[in-house]
This record gives sequence, structure tokens and C-alpha cells, in this order.
Amino acid sequence: MLARPNRITRGSDYKAVVRRGRRCAAAHTVSYVSGGAAAEAGAVRFGFIVSKQVGSAVVRNTVRRRLKAVCAEALPGVRPGTDIVIRALPSSAGASFRDLRAEVSRCLARSAA
Repeated sequence: MLARPNRITRGSDYKAVVRRGRRCAAAHTVSYVSGGAAAEAGAVRFGFIVSKQVGSAVVRNTVRRRLKAVCAEALPGVRPGTDIVIRALPSSAGASFRDLRAEVSRCLARSAA
């Protein structure tokens, strides 16, 4: 689980990351990464968007928990001050944990470069 300082909680923060962040699309997710080198050295923050198109509440919460676990693993490798929003696509409902981890880590590595 991600600690409170590592979560994006305000709607305006979500909008800012989605509008200004670098976009990385994959088969099951779309990641938006904002900040990093130029940002203040605050905590790395993650946000998740899982709409009703993904599935029922049980499926959406499963996808969200998987994404949170992937981000908790990737947390030490992300530059401080970075904000990341991950939007789950409907195909993420059938994706394995390994597939989600590969997509998110690929996007994080690509945006850090």
C-alpha cells in the first residue's frame, strides 16, 4: 500500500498531471508523468483512474490494488518530486499482474530518460 504522502488526492492535481505530464500509452494502461528534475524535491505521488468501463466494482478495485502494488515496488526508482497518474483501460480487467508491472515499469523508465 502507498503511504499518504505518496498519493495524489486532489482533483486539481490529477488534472494538472494529465494535462501537463508526459503521456505513455500501453495495451492496458495510460501513464502520465509530471515533474521530476525541475520539480521541488517532494515525495513521489501516484494517482489512479479506473472508470466503470473497466468493469464492476470488484474488478475495478482489483485493478486498482494491482496498480498500487506495482507502484509501491517502483517507488524507490522514481525521482523525488514526480507525480504519476495511471489510467486503467478496459482491457486491464483481464490483464495479469505481470503484464501490468511490465507496462508501468516500462513507462516509468521511459519517462525518466
